[in-house]
Amino acid sequence: MSGLNPKVFLLFLALLPQFTDPQSSWPVPLQILLLGLVHLCSSLVIYSLVGFGAKAVLSTRPGAAKLVGRVSGVAMISVALGLIAGQIH
Repeated sequence: MSGLNPKVFLLFLALLPQFTDPQSSWPVPLQILLLGLVHLCSSLVIYSLVGFGAKAVLSTRPGAAKLVGRVSGVAMISVALGLIAGQIH
């Protein structure tokens, strides 16, 4: 879902051009596309490792899995309450 977020495209548009070389034999749009693909591949590897690692650790320790679920739930509820409070003031 985060790939559909337009803020990601704006971030890439703001950050990637500084890593391009207009004097290069490759066109700038192709350079930006390549940099985006490098980011996509590295994110895929990192998120896959985190996901598989979390599954391996949490499946062997059900108590830890419950604790992580509860802490995550409390964190999400806290964020929601903070956003609601921000809208009220």
